[in-house]
Amino acid sequence: MADALATQWARKGHEVTIGARTPEKAAVLAGRIGHGARSGGLREAAESGEVVLLAVWYEGIEEALGRAGAADGALEGRVLIDCVNATSPPAFTLKTGGGPSVAQRVAALAPGARVVKAFNLCHESVWRLTPPAFGGRPLGVPLCADDADALATVERLVTEMGCEPLHGGGLERAGLLEATAAFALGVYFGGARPGDPRAMFPPFEIATGGIGPVATESV
Repeated sequence: MADALATQWARKGHEVTIGARTPEKAAVLAGRIGHGARSGGLREAAESGEVVLLAVWYEGIEEALGRAGAADGALEGRVLIDCVNATSPPAFTLKTGGGPSVAQRVAALAPGARVVKAFNLCHESVWRLTPPAFGGRPLGVPLCADDADALATVERLVTEMGCEPLHGGGLERAGLLEATAAFALGVYFGGARPGDPRAMFPPFEIATGGIGPVATESV
C-alpha cells in the first residue's frame, strides 16, 4: 500500500519520505518509487511532512506508531491516513471484535494526530492504476474523519489520483467502513459461491427511490 500510494503522490510532485523498521528496507522502497523519494526511520518519516500514511499489518500498529514517536507528540497536528484492515482469511471477520475500530485505536495511540480512514477497500494493485477507473467512472474512495481540514487534504490526494472522494462521516463511522471491507472480502473469496459485491448496489437514482439524499438533521 505504501509503495502504490506513495508512487502515485510522488508522480504528482509531492515530497515523499519512506520510513521502515530498517534503513535498508526504506531505501529500497524509496529507490523503487523514485521521483525524489527519500528514506529514513519511522520517526523521521513521520516528522517529514504534512500527511503521514500508516500502512502496516493490524498487529503492527502499536509498534509502528511507537517507533514513529506518536506518544511523544511527533504526529501532533499531522494528517494521519489509516488504510489498515483487521481481517484475515478464511472467515474474514473483524479482529477488532466489539472493541474500538482500527481508526479509533490509531487515534488513541497517536494523540493530537488528525486521523482519516481511507484507501482500505481495495487491493494495492488498484492504487497502481492511472487512473483507477472502471466502466468509465472514477473509483470512489470513502473517507471517515472528524477534522474538516484533514478531510479536505485527503480529498485532494484522492482527486489527484483520478478518484472520487466520498464522505463517510466522522471517525466513529470508520468501524463501519472496516466492516464493509471484511464483508466484501467474504463475498469475493468466501463460501462455495464467491461473487461480486458491486452487484449488491443498484444505480443511485433507483437505490434511493428517486428521492435523492435525505436530510438527517433537524431544521
